[in-house]
Amino acid sequence: MANKTRRLPIGVQSFSSLRDGGFVYVDKTKYIRDLVQKSKQYFLSRPRRFGKSLFLSTLKAYWEGKKEFFTGLAIAELEKDNPVAWQSYPVFYFDFNKDSYQRDGALEDVLDEHLRGWEDLYGGRIGETLGGRFRSLLQRAYEKTGRGCVVLVDEYDKSLLEVLDNNELTEHNKAVFKGFFSTLKSYDQYLQFVFITGVTKFSKVSIFSDLNQLDDITMQPAYANICGITEAELQENFAPELADLAASQQMNDEECLTALRNMYDGYHFAAISDGVYNPFSLLKAFSTNMLEAYWFATGTPTFLTKQVKQMQLDASKFTNHTIYASGAVMTDYRFDNPDPIPLLYQTGYLTIFDYDARRQRYMLGFPNDEVKYGFLSSLLPVYTPTSTAAMGTDIFTIDEYIENGDIEGVGDIFKALFAGIPYTTDDTPFEHYFQSVIYLVFTLLGRYVHCEVHSAKGRADCIVETLDFVYLFEFKVGKSAQEALAQIEEKGYAEAYRADKRKLYKIGVSFDGEKRSLEEWKVVE
Repeated sequence: MANKTRRLPIGVQSFSSLRDGGFVYVDKTKYIRDLVQKSKQYFLSRPRRFGKSLFLSTLKAYWEGKKEFFTGLAIAELEKDNPVAWQSYPVFYFDFNKDSYQRDGALEDVLDEHLRGWEDLYGGRIGETLGGRFRSLLQRAYEKTGRGCVVLVDEYDKSLLEVLDNNELTEHNKAVFKGFFSTLKSYDQYLQFVFITGVTKFSKVSIFSDLNQLDDITMQPAYANICGITEAELQENFAPELADLAASQQMNDEECLTALRNMYDGYHFAAISDGVYNPFSLLKAFSTNMLEAYWFATGTPTFLTKQVKQMQLDASKFTNHTIYASGAVMTDYRFDNPDPIPLLYQTGYLTIFDYDARRQRYMLGFPNDEVKYGFLSSLLPVYTPTSTAAMGTDIFTIDEYIENGDIEGVGDIFKALFAGIPYTTDDTPFEHYFQSVIYLVFTLLGRYVHCEVHSAKGRADCIVETLDFVYLFEFKVGKSAQEALAQIEEKGYAEAYRADKRKLYKIGVSFDGEKRSLEEWKVVE
């Protein structure tokens, strides 16, 4: 059935290995010519596993003059009449991806390892500090080759993101960066090109405060598609894989494309830009012929979900596109900022949906179903930490009860969920817990059955529909379940289903704000 002869570059971060190995390559080399011509020093932020490392490796091969790897690519045609193209420059490639930074001195060890390799190439160690050794290397490389140095920094912020919950180590690593990369400003005369990548642009880190000459292209429309895969690129490069996946899923190509779009597309990195697919998840789907949450499974955003709860953010804002932020807020994260929105955007859990030019603000939301359901699933245990699948309080169990008309079983699960809400852990009002848990449960349930959660008047709080049943839920805090049922009757919420042959349940639910518990669950057929 499946023809898996083509090699997909899943996890391949080396451009030379990709080209030597005959992997499928989505050509991004046109951006290199543009970058080289327009400026000299750049910064790019993109979520993890979005192709930053591969693009940086492509830059490395370009600056090392390895023309043979670019045969048939856009840059080869663009540079064919350039007499100085494909010359070799001294390249200093810092890769912070591969190491762990959970201990004191780890960052210094990584920098030292890089420097020792280059000192073997350009002469022995000169200078006592890491920054001093780097400055000496830049000068000697320039003098030895007669050409400016190219500095490429991959995932500069990994040593900071790993230790966000350790203030002392965070401050230490920031200081190390200040002493090391400030070299890029003072030794500019020895530099030909600089490109720095990361997930975040941390405020008050010297790599930015000192290097005001860095051109931040993170949200520039011209570079919105520099990483990731557009739908046009998908159709141009992966037609065999699309057909193969469609056949395995018993879909036609258009249905399969729609499923891929819903699951992995939807990232926007500028006010006006095409949507791009998450490349890691897309390639994994083609490789396995299954539509799973591949990217989300590689890293749970525990730190961010805790911040969402602590800030008492309305969880519904994540799906109804009512989160707003300015461009400055979205691209500049401060360690002391409790607001998780900038980091949620930079790490890929939120993306741009619209831009209000008059107010100069962006509208944010989940990019696709992989992120939406993955993030909300991770958020639910933060609100109900003692609820576990073993207690029967998972979405699959609720779905099973809903499909089978076991409304009392659903009630038992909700009682267990709210019994697990901590009483004295913080000052979060019960109303926030109540609204968040209800919203999370029914939004997650909506992946499997038709489910609507309402906040406007004139509709039941929640409506769930299956092939055989309709459920109307009304929730009250500090009032009885009977009052909730009375509102369903008085407002005529069931009128729309009068001619419906499905069995209809009306459910009134009462919560006690002081006890922080579900007190009553009443059902009327």
